[in-house]
Amino acid sequence: MSITNLEQLSKILTLKEDEKEWRETGPSLSMLISDNVLSVMDKDDPDDPIRREFVPTKYENITSKESIDPLREVEHSKTERLIHRYHNRAALLVTSRCYAYCRHCFRRRFTSNDDGKITKEELDEAAGYLREHTGIKEVLLTGGDMFTLSDEEIDRLLGGLKEAREDIIYRLCTRALFSAPERFTPALMSIIKKHMHGAPFLLMCQFNHPRELNDKAVKAVSAFVDMGIPAFNQAVLLEGVNDDVDTLEELSNKLLYNRIKPYYLFQGDMVDGTAHLRCSLKKGLEIEKELRKRLSGVAMPQYTIDLPEGGGKVILTENYVIGLKDGLWQIKSPFQGKRDYPEKDESAI
Repeated sequence: MSITNLEQLSKILTLKEDEKEWRETGPSLSMLISDNVLSVMDKDDPDDPIRREFVPTKYENITSKESIDPLREVEHSKTERLIHRYHNRAALLVTSRCYAYCRHCFRRRFTSNDDGKITKEELDEAAGYLREHTGIKEVLLTGGDMFTLSDEEIDRLLGGLKEAREDIIYRLCTRALFSAPERFTPALMSIIKKHMHGAPFLLMCQFNHPRELNDKAVKAVSAFVDMGIPAFNQAVLLEGVNDDVDTLEELSNKLLYNRIKPYYLFQGDMVDGTAHLRCSLKKGLEIEKELRKRLSGVAMPQYTIDLPEGGGKVILTENYVIGLKDGLWQIKSPFQGKRDYPEKDESAI
């Protein structure tokens, strides 16, 4: 049984004072902790990183120079459910529900509220927009978590979208691979396979800590990869969860071993009620610099910030280019010293 309130939670673990003082008011969102999340949590450790991701505290009720919609998704909503912020891709909010609510959720203006599932009319409206805007090449199916929908609803969703635009790459965005791995049944996978015509599906995961990638989660991911659907991970850099090099190195290597490409390592968004979970940018850049020494190119995620006020995504990295001098580019080595690289001499060709 999933945990939905502090009274239930207090029967499973000893609540800390800052957890006892949490209230589902203001910028906070509902509590929902699935059985699978609880099974991975160390209930005897008050500072357990999984606990920190899912158990709310009083700090969620505090706001400071933040926003309920830092990416300005509402401003870029073209239909009731479709967000078109970038020229070539869009996001479709198919449901407001998840199997567990992450306390760092950037879409808390929408997640866990009463908007619920996408209706037939809303799907038709979004499909019509996609037909008219042929510049859109990718659509993120997100929310909430699309796999909280029933098999029949997912069949209808994918069928409607593929009928509208078979040439679009649809990204299947989910946290349920960790929070509810039992959801990925043979029946569900058959429905997904049924719609694997035209442009491919991509599986977009979120694993923030190595312990989340347990046997059940790996099995769920493998069901997609074995069908030919590539898997990518979008982790969030979280204070007290994964804000150290050793943890992220282990996570990246474990992801790659299990056929999941470490894709993004997101800096926390400036969303109301999440300041206590945001790692400082200075520390994030130090972590990125050290990770680049330890990881291979395919294991290295892109440290990325989604800029406030809808500014878009920017890759954050150490600046290795010193500058151009006397026809030579001076470039720092991530290991030691610097090297020269000659600028191309067009006159010599």
